[in-house]
Amino acid sequence: MTLDLSSDQLLSTTRAVRHRLDLTRPVARELLEECVDLAVQAPTGRNRQRWHFVIVTDPDRRAALADAWRAGVSAPGTSPALRDRDLRRMNVVDGVMDRVFSGAAHLYERLHEVPALVVPCVEGRTDDAAVVHQAGTWGSILPAAWSFMLAARARGLGTCWTSGNVANEKEAARILDIPYGEVMQAALIPVAHTIGTDFRPARRVPRDEVLHWDRW
Repeated sequence: MTLDLSSDQLLSTTRAVRHRLDLTRPVARELLEECVDLAVQAPTGRNRQRWHFVIVTDPDRRAALADAWRAGVSAPGTSPALRDRDLRRMNVVDGVMDRVFSGAAHLYERLHEVPALVVPCVEGRTDDAAVVHQAGTWGSILPAAWSFMLAARARGLGTCWTSGNVANEKEAARILDIPYGEVMQAALIPVAHTIGTDFRPARRVPRDEVLHWDRW
């Protein structure tokens, strides 16, 4: 069963959910499979379809993966430098970053309790690759991963894009038996039923600040 959302509502209310993930309710395998079926309808470079989705529901493996993710999140140098413009945009709404940090702390402590952890992957590594190669490879997994998250929202599931496993990718690959030399992990997406489904569009910077016509 899916929520009664228009396409515009779906696109504008698929939020990064942390506090409102229901950690007590299992997610049916069939729901996750439906989300993957929709995810692989996304565009893919040269129709190569190199995407993979590793879904982790086993409690012991979830716990090990969560530990590897935490180590990645805590690793030195994993937080990018911020410019004044970044800080202004991040704080476009008073108090929003307090909520973001609170949610991040909550997820850090409880990640192993999330019913399903989804790791989207793509065949082919881009380490030290040219930008054009990177664009083609990432462009063949990121749209699919976002489609997965939209499909999850439509089914009353919450998701959040995280990347701690990427910062500790070899260890995460070892835990999940991913062939590190051949396959890249793109993210780790916690998936759970949401506590309530009433998500709203986020306040963003004005359109004129990001829209460019004909030239920068």
